[in-house]
Amino acid sequence: MRWNLRMKAAERGIWKSTEMRRRLADAGLEISTGKMSALWTGTPTTVRLDDLDIICLVLKCTTVDLLIHEPEVAAARRPQAEQQVATGSSLVVPRLGRGRTLPPL
Repeated sequence: MRWNLRMKAAERGIWKSTEMRRRLADAGLEISTGKMSALWTGTPTTVRLDDLDIICLVLKCTTVDLLIHEPEVAAARRPQAEQQVATGSSLVVPRLGRGRTLPPL
């Protein structure tokens, strides 16, 4: 996912994080300077859904506008073994344990 906060804020005429922080506070979301800086300059690891609702309210946008799906990035992170299965090549899967079987009943 790509975080698109700054672009959406710029579309609303908000050019500085301090202005965005003030508008969020007016809407009922008090954010620390550090957290606002992290939201403004990078891609956050987590965002509370309540906070996301208020951000969308302030920017008059939807979550789809703020979180842009990038399927090619997700596909590149897939482990190599799964890619081989997807392409149809054979794959050897190691067995866990010592190869013992259960005793007969």
